[in-house]
Parts: sequence; structure tokens; C-alpha cells
Amino acid sequence: MKNDNNYDAIVIGSGISGGWAAKEFCEKGLKTLVLERGRDVKHIKDYPTAYQDPWQLGNNNQLTLKEQKENPIASKCYANKEDAKHFFTPDDVQPYIQEQPFDWIRGYQVGGKSLTWAKQTQRWSPYDFEGPARDGFAVDWPIRYADIAPWYSYVEKFVGISGNLDGIEAMPDGEFLPPWEMNQVELEIQRRIHNSYPDRKVIAGRCAHLTKPKQIHIDQGRGACQARNLCQRGCPFGGYFSSNASTLPWAQKTGKLTLRPHAVVDSIIYDDQLGKAIGVRVIDAETNKSMEFYAKVIFVNASAIATNQILLNSISDRFPQGIGNDSGVLGKYIAFHNYLGSISASYEGFEDSYYYGRRPTQPIIPNFRNVAKQEMDFLRGYASFFGASRGRSSASQLAMQVGGDYKDQLSTLGDWHVGMMMQGETIPQEKNHIRLSTDRKDRYGVPLVITAIAYDENDFKSRDDFFQQGAEMLEAGGAKNISTHNSGQNPGLDIHEMGGARMGLDPKTSILNKWNQMHHCTNVFVTDGASMVSTGTQNPSLTYMALTARAVTYAVEQMKKGNIK
Repeated sequence: MKNDNNYDAIVIGSGISGGWAAKEFCEKGLKTLVLERGRDVKHIKDYPTAYQDPWQLGNNNQLTLKEQKENPIASKCYANKEDAKHFFTPDDVQPYIQEQPFDWIRGYQVGGKSLTWAKQTQRWSPYDFEGPARDGFAVDWPIRYADIAPWYSYVEKFVGISGNLDGIEAMPDGEFLPPWEMNQVELEIQRRIHNSYPDRKVIAGRCAHLTKPKQIHIDQGRGACQARNLCQRGCPFGGYFSSNASTLPWAQKTGKLTLRPHAVVDSIIYDDQLGKAIGVRVIDAETNKSMEFYAKVIFVNASAIATNQILLNSISDRFPQGIGNDSGVLGKYIAFHNYLGSISASYEGFEDSYYYGRRPTQPIIPNFRNVAKQEMDFLRGYASFFGASRGRSSASQLAMQVGGDYKDQLSTLGDWHVGMMMQGETIPQEKNHIRLSTDRKDRYGVPLVITAIAYDENDFKSRDDFFQQGAEMLEAGGAKNISTHNSGQNPGLDIHEMGGARMGLDPKTSILNKWNQMHHCTNVFVTDGASMVSTGTQNPSLTYMALTARAVTYAVEQMKKGNIK
């Protein structure tokens, strides 16, 4: 082992959870190496389209037909356009085999998808952590809400989360900055739904945008969100949370961080004689040179599918099925969020009302199905997001495209429209899995991922219930011309894939313990989406961050006690 390749901790991945691992290790004084398979991206400096006006962007800010044809998967993402395509990984960079249709959206660069995520952040509730044990699916979570609640608070204060104190058990309150306001139509829908459904609540969206920065955010060099709705370009104001604007610079200023981009992780190195992982095998993406780095503790935060790929490819005499995989469940029980259902409607009146700026969130109706007990003919439930907005007058769509009248029409407001979407919990199943190809490898010699992940009848029942309940709620809210839409999108396009290296109480049915630590290789931790037992109906990133901060603290304590050497 060469001294210049030795570290106290190695973090694989620089996205939302990897950035948090880096921050926590460096703050605690550990010499930390962060490995990122993509290129370097520096905050502000490497946001080339951040200040560009619409007329400076080619193709009306759309991908060209050639780019769409060459990237049939990546081009499906709503944010992958001319102004942000440099933050989305082209399909041919890391091919994979779809045994069943699965859209794997990736962002290989320093910061990962923290540059392009939707920033919606809600806590899980006690009911979510109790759900599998209560409802009889998956395995029991080894933690409960009380275990993670203080870590939610810890993370929220640093990240900056806007929201209201709503007092809802199904979506607990957090440490909030002032919320984004609902417009007049949304407030009217809220009022009417509350009158018609006393057990259902409409609340302001909760998101990782700084409405009123506190000192901790100013110390990070971040400023208030400008409500530009250009987040996918990278935010030069640091108005939303990203690894690039927040955790990685915070780690860097400790002097303990080494950040290595263009580092494709092949596998974790396990020493059979020492009985522990000793490092990571890496291929330099620019030179194709193989390298090894060594550390006392390894955190795997490459994103759920990539993390499973690395773990499955980390084989040794001790672990022929992948590191830590005595149970045989590694790569199995992959789940995601169900985005099949959406609803549109019109809304009459309120012609004298509008709104200011481009709010980065929408009102939420937290899950009201199967919350405390099983009540429906399907498991779990869904959160509903909705928003009301006004477009241009329909007159501006007329054939006349020149002249003063046309210019005036462009600034004439049209009618109100309402859109609603579901975010449904899917049930982890053994058949939904990834595995590695035995005969096909990528350009770096790493076996290709095979995805075998699909919807099931539970997802369709949940979607249909959303269609019925969502339409009824909007009608009660005063909306007209209500229509439902089945997106038909593939699993994966939700970009919320979870599982494969799940936590659990029993080493025979799980990979990780309650500290996100491998049962059978105790100096390896997984704190990204791969570690999740179930998916909940909330956006998952806040939970990843809280789990990461909690796990690093535990790992460092164990190192001090000599339990991790």
C-alpha cells in the first residue's frame, strides 16, 4: 500500500448523500477521499447556461432530434433540455440491459443529480417506518421515526427547508424557513377540500430552497432563491441545496477532503485474511488506468442502481455473490415511486388574481390511504401534488404572429388551469431486481447492469384510486372539466429508485443493520437509496441525508472505540 493512496475514509459518489458523508467525515477530522466517476463541476464557474436568455439557447431550449434519437432514455427526463443537457449522462456512457423497460436517469459529475433534483423534501412519518411490519410486506425497518427525527432536524437546519408547521402526523413538521405562498386559486381549493374532507390536509410544499437564509446558509456562501425556475442549470445564488454549493465546499475548507473526479469504481477490495474491506479499485476514466485506494471505512453513495452494481461486482473468496451478500438479497427488492397518474382541470373566476415569481414547489395533500392501518384493497398509498396557474390568452395562439395587436395579446392572461399528480408507494418484491451480466462489460471492463423491474397490480389499483379520489377532491375544490391521464412511463423515470441493499434486523434477509452498516463487512456502509427498506410516499432525498449524517457519526464513534480499524 502506498502512503499517498491511504485515507481514513473513502466515499463513493459526490451527490446528495455522498456530499453529506464527505462533510461529516471532514468535520470530524478524518482524511477523506471522495470518488466521482464523472467530471468536476465547480459551483458557479461550471454553470455555463445559468444567465443565458431564451434567445441565446438553440433549438428553442429543446434537445435536437439527433440528441433524442441517440439518447432515448436520458431524453425522457423533463429537465434534460438544451440548457441542462451537460448535467445528464448520455445513454452510451454507461449502457445497461433492460430485461424489462426501466429508465435509468443519471448525472455523472461532481454533485451528481443534486444539481438537477426537484428539491422536494418531506420527512417520513412514524407510520412509514412501521408500515412493512404492520402491513406484512418487505422486512421490518430496523429503525423508527424517533431514531431519525433528530437527524432530520440536524440536516434541515444546514440544508434550508421552506415549509409551514402544519401539525400533520402523516407528514411531520421540521425545522423550516418561511414557506412559499399558495396562490388564490390554490387557497380556494384548500379551503373547499378542508370543508369536504376534514381528514385530508392541503399544505404548502416543502422544498430545499432558501426563502430567508439564516447565518448557517450565509456561511456556506449561499443566498436566497430568486424564483427563476432555472434550477436545472445550476444555481449561481446557491438558492437551492446542492453538494456543489453546500456540503462539498464545506468539507473542502477543513483541509481534509480529496476529491477525485473521472474515477470509475470497479469494486470494493476485501481482504480475506484481515476479514474486512481495505479499499476501492478504480479505473481512471481519462487514462483507463487501474488504481487502488485504501481506507479504514468505506461509504457507498453512488446512487441506488450504481451502488448495487458496485457491491455485486465486489467479489472475493469470502463473498462470491458480492460483498456482504451472505443473505443473497443484494440487488433484490428494488422499488420506486409510482407516477402513473395525473389529473388536469380548468378553474373559473379569479380573473383579477395572479402570482409573483416562479415558485419552486407545489401544495401537497399528504397520503391519506392505509396510513395507520390497512383499509383499502391495495397496500400503502400516495401523496398528491397539485398547482394552479395561468397561461397566456388563447388569442395569442392565433395565426397572426406580427404587429402591435399580437404583441399586446402576448401579455394578456388566459384562464386558470389546475394540474395534479400522484407520488405513490410501490411494494418491494424479490422479482424486482438488478443483476450483473455474465458476458457483457462496459468500456471499463465492468459487467453491465441488467434491470428486471416492473409495475404490479398494486400499482394500478393505487393509480385508479388516485384518479377517483383526486378527481373528486378537485371537483369539491371547485375545478371544472376534470380529466385523468395515465402517463404510462417506465419505472425509473421517477428517478426515485430504492432498495437492493436494504437495512434490516435479520442478517438473513437484509444487507445492512440499523446504522446502515453491512452485517457481514462492518467497515462498509451504504446510505443512499440502495439502503431503503420501503419507499414511503414522500420524496426520499431528505431521508438519505439524515441517514448519512447518522451513520457517519456512528462509524466515527466505532473507529474511536477500535471496533472499526
